[in-house]
Amino acid sequence: MIHDIDPRVFDNMFENRRAEPEDLFLAYQGNSVLVREGKDKLWYPSFADYSESHPNLSEEAQFLFTIDEFNYFLVEEDSLDELPGWVYVSSNRFRSEKKYWRSFAGVIGLQLNRWYADHKFCSRCGESLKRSEKERMLYCPSCGLTVYPTISPCVIVAVHDGDRLLMTKYANREYSNYALIAGFNEIGESLEQTVHREVMEEVGLLVKNVSYYKSQPWPFTDTLLAGFFAELDGSDSICLDENELAVGVWIPRDEIPEPDSNISLTAEMINVFRRMERLV
Repeated sequence: MIHDIDPRVFDNMFENRRAEPEDLFLAYQGNSVLVREGKDKLWYPSFADYSESHPNLSEEAQFLFTIDEFNYFLVEEDSLDELPGWVYVSSNRFRSEKKYWRSFAGVIGLQLNRWYADHKFCSRCGESLKRSEKERMLYCPSCGLTVYPTISPCVIVAVHDGDRLLMTKYANREYSNYALIAGFNEIGESLEQTVHREVMEEVGLLVKNVSYYKSQPWPFTDTLLAGFFAELDGSDSICLDENELAVGVWIPRDEIPEPDSNISLTAEMINVFRRMERLV
């Protein structure tokens, strides 16, 4: 999965530090990221790369995290793609990058960039928010409100009935491959209760023997995914919520298509069932 970057080490400990020439930075335009593209690789710029064209670039750079010995900063600056060799590419590129640590760096930076951009002003009194020098937090100097990065819990559910797996496709989304039941945890719910509710709401089925599999950070949508396997309880007749799903079908284990990517928890769970790596 995209966060499995061993043997490299991701360290998100916040530090109030100034960028050095050898440090790397991430710059975004909407959902596009500044890179130099090599063969099957994404290269992120260093401050040294821009020392002549943008000598003061490091002054307002925001420290983000480290991966191994590399420090990553966030930069908000226009016209960075005017330097030859550097271009903005869609964040969808993160899904095909073979070196997961490069994708993970880019998408975590995208998540934090989105958080900073979406929280310029205090939601309580309207004053401008300030960035803390002690932790990854925004605060209002007027009323004292504090804001931390947004992380929303979400469940992924592999509903099975013997050798059949319930496969779905989203309605009105760009992603058109098979997926599993998914949905956000609501206030007052346990994750297990979310599993039961989402399965009933999206396909009209009851489930039992709900068992936790594993979790995954999913920075593309600011979510923390929790994967569950669940057994069909009763009728297998699907009643599709067409506002959420375009397809909901039972597929025998030996007919389940192999996912085209291994970056997501959904893809791993489909493969686990398909390959009988988990006896459920």
